[in-house]
Amino acid sequence: MRRWVSCRGISSFSNTQTTITYTLLPSQLNHLLQCCSETKALKQGKQVHQQIITLGFGSNYFIITKLVQMYADCNDLVFAHDLFDKLPQPNVFAWTAILGYYSRNGMYKECLETYSDMKVHGVRPDRYVFPKVLKACSQSSSLKKGICIHTDIVRFGAEMNPQVCNSLIDMYSKCGDVGSARRVFDEMGERDLLSWNTLISGYVSNGFVDLAIKLIQSMRLDGVEPDLVSWNTVMDAYCRMGLCEEASRIFECIDKPNIISWTTLISGYSRIGKHDIALGIFRNMMMSRDVVPDSDALSNILVCCRLVGAYLNGREIHGYGIKTQTLPEFYNSAGAALVTMYARCRRAQCAATVFELMDKSDVVTWNAMILAFVHLGMGDLALTRFSQMQTRGIKNDEVTISALLPACDLKFGKQIHAYIRRNDFDSAITIWNALINMYSKSGCVEGAYNVFMNMRMKDIISWNTMIGGYGMHGNGVAALQLLRDMCHAGIQPNSVTFTSALSACSHSGLVDEGLQLFCSLSQEYGITLTMEQFACVVDLLARAGQLEDAVQFINRMPIKPDKSIWGAVLAACQAHQNINIGKLAAEHLFCLEPENPGNYVTLSNIYAKAGRWSDEVAVRKLMESRGLIKPSGYSWVDKEN
Repeated sequence: MRRWVSCRGISSFSNTQTTITYTLLPSQLNHLLQCCSETKALKQGKQVHQQIITLGFGSNYFIITKLVQMYADCNDLVFAHDLFDKLPQPNVFAWTAILGYYSRNGMYKECLETYSDMKVHGVRPDRYVFPKVLKACSQSSSLKKGICIHTDIVRFGAEMNPQVCNSLIDMYSKCGDVGSARRVFDEMGERDLLSWNTLISGYVSNGFVDLAIKLIQSMRLDGVEPDLVSWNTVMDAYCRMGLCEEASRIFECIDKPNIISWTTLISGYSRIGKHDIALGIFRNMMMSRDVVPDSDALSNILVCCRLVGAYLNGREIHGYGIKTQTLPEFYNSAGAALVTMYARCRRAQCAATVFELMDKSDVVTWNAMILAFVHLGMGDLALTRFSQMQTRGIKNDEVTISALLPACDLKFGKQIHAYIRRNDFDSAITIWNALINMYSKSGCVEGAYNVFMNMRMKDIISWNTMIGGYGMHGNGVAALQLLRDMCHAGIQPNSVTFTSALSACSHSGLVDEGLQLFCSLSQEYGITLTMEQFACVVDLLARAGQLEDAVQFINRMPIKPDKSIWGAVLAACQAHQNINIGKLAAEHLFCLEPENPGNYVTLSNIYAKAGRWSDEVAVRKLMESRGLIKPSGYSWVDKEN
């Protein structure tokens, strides 16, 4: 057993056999300080500092520089700066230590300002400095400053250093300039695995997923074998394209997938609406026992539970999170997903309980509860939470306003509209989309259109919401014109666009226009037809009284019709008093949703209106046999004699 002891500047290592006594040299002190830096051992570093003073090396320039590095690496900026200021002319190593602290701790403004001061003092930056300041540029999206630093890199001859080049690729990618990132990559004299992964990640994060996939193919041709990071990034690329089966095939080829691999696949399937598959992947991950789900994985799977209403699964994940993580850590990361999941499953008290355990100083906490009340149809409570949030001084964001608007009536919605104008939300497209929806649902389609036309930027949701607004108010002509305008503006319609347009045709009686649009979906636009679009066509024909055509259309459908299809037919049969097709639709609905009394009542009413009382009684008896007859109501109002 050896231990380090000191006595009056003399240090000795002792064991049971012999004792060696010697004086510590500056090089040995430097080595000890380096060990403390690498292991973040601040307490031991301070002990070494005390030894340095005792041994009389407190004014040694190189040792002070090493102390600055040790304190900065151990995140003690006060001591690091105090020693740095005592240096008559700090060298590049001392400046690098301070820059590293700022960069590592997210103090990007201070990092860039310190870099400027370093140059003013005539200190030449080197290959260790540039990655730190480039990180500050990338994290603060300071492309202009990043370009200036790139100029310095060339000026000081560091443009061929792999670490510097990788940092440049990362900076340009995160600032949205993937063209410059690619030029740096192409001009590199020597590329390593990190170079390829950084550019692949840059392509994916900027939406150029097809280029990312091509790059990994080039990577293998260049003799560089992808690692787990490479495959995870490409999986993410496929998932962003909606090609989750391709991502799944890559996943199957990974020898030891990590938690990022699993989470990427789960979030990918969730993003395209295949939440049951995502839940199955999560179950497989838990059964494999190869990885432990982190907060990100739990949050993702809770979102799936919310969207499919899987209350029991959500409860199990809630319990697992409490058992495996500290409560603050779990609720700060997954609390919002839990609140909205419980709200979706109509468990208001559970949502409120989780809300009370979350950090009330975080806007995410309030956003989740406001959204939960909106889901629960408790608009007044959502507005109350918003008022409490304002009283506490919590600054709202675009998510807050977007979540709140669906709970607003026209009067309060106009007040929120004025608030948005006063608080510079011009670039928050989600808020303006929510405003279009609010005006449409409040019956003010002109107000919705004014918001739409005055938007500086529009996305696909903006167009879809406005088309849906016109359809909601039976203005199919305007909806179809907006669809044409959308195409002329170079915006590619998606499946939701066409569903909204078809619904507008249905509510406006535009049968020929709706059928023509439906036929063009797969032929001209290459859209894979969905159940919602088939339901729109059935509703279109049924509302127009073309019930025989509707049934023929259903019989030709390539997918099995669901309750929405037959429900539209049954409702139209009641309106048009078509007994035979009404009976057919009802029989299908009795199989699809046997416990829904509304279908029985509708068929019963059709029979009653036609005077077919025996059939009406038969339907009522069928309801009674299935326990679907509601008990009679009673009144406390006495009838006067």
